[in-house]
Amino acid sequence: MRPVSPKLRKFARRLLALETSGKAAEAGGSAAFQVSEKLRGPLSTLAGVAGFRSLLSRALALATGEVRWLTAVQVKRDGSLECLEDIRAKLSPREVAEGEAVLIGQLVGLLVTFIGETLTIRLIQEAWPEISARDLISETEKDHG
Repeated sequence: MRPVSPKLRKFARRLLALETSGKAAEAGGSAAFQVSEKLRGPLSTLAGVAGFRSLLSRALALATGEVRWLTAVQVKRDGSLECLEDIRAKLSPREVAEGEAVLIGQLVGLLVTFIGETLTIRLIQEAWPEISARDLISETEKDHG
């Protein structure tokens, strides 16, 4: 198991913060689930629903090695995430945030590994135009360079 690097975790926290601000915060729910949902459409178009589900399942398996409470999270057949709310209710906001950052960090890391930085950047920018290409490149260069 390879833990999420501090740089990818930081990048994941930026994505999560974007989802917890404004309208996303009003909707409630998990920021990680919202990030995953934003990526599910374009990645399902690229790799199919099964491909996205496999990628997300792998990210979840890797993240569970770092954050045990993520064992309560499941990837459904359509590639969406499901979590037992009673588990989340027992956790502190910090524990939830850390688990979400690890999960999204693993997902972004797998995307960079499998489809490359250029396509990962393009997909992320489609969902979050406020993220610059430099944000992800600088984070992954530090991880790989």
